[in-house]
Amino acid sequence: MVDRKLTVRDRIIGVLLRDARRQARRSQAECADALGVSADTIDAYEQGRVPISLPELEVLGYVVGAPIHRFADPEPELSSGDGAHPGFRTVLTLRHRIVGALLRQARLEAGLTAEELARVLRCSPQRLSEYEGGKRPLPLSELELAAEHLSLPLERFLDSRRGTVGTWHRQKEIDRGFHGLPEDVQEFVAEEGNRGCLDVAVVLSQLPVTELRALAQGLLEIADRRCPREG
Repeated sequence: MVDRKLTVRDRIIGVLLRDARRQARRSQAECADALGVSADTIDAYEQGRVPISLPELEVLGYVVGAPIHRFADPEPELSSGDGAHPGFRTVLTLRHRIVGALLRQARLEAGLTAEELARVLRCSPQRLSEYEGGKRPLPLSELELAAEHLSLPLERFLDSRRGTVGTWHRQKEIDRGFHGLPEDVQEFVAEEGNRGCLDVAVVLSQLPVTELRALAQGLLEIADRRCPREG
């Protein structure tokens, strides 16, 4: 049942990747060049015959202008990416290691052995060790399954660095969240004169709950002195 679930998920991701690539008018060769793989590999990803990893999907998403949520959202909004970038392969190497390290950390925090998590993913402990060491790309479908088993959001593994790819995906998430706000809130945020209010809101959001309570109490005391309540 797990194997079928992974197979179906790989195919869905592949179809979404193919559609995003075609809409962006990017060739399989261009995508292959960004990842440092063959065009046949890209075709295999799109057919769902070979599972793609999260770091690879992050890079291809950037190349074709498809935010990472595009691959979970049935009605995404696409925009054109900036094309190939010579640093992608270095990014991929680092990201595979980071994803692997985060998976290992999450597994240890959950008190699971490598053998136990390997059974969940239907792979060998040796393969899991390669995933966790960043030596083998961890298929996104398997990462999703692991995250679900560990009760973690997939966002835990997304690129949060300040690099080109991570910054682009993060900005798309911010844009998505902004456009999901009520229209009157969007207008308030977009109004230049409200910048000071927003800065204050940001500062307040970073304060500990105890300090917020003390601040609120102080404001109430000031209001009581200025506008005494009628007895």
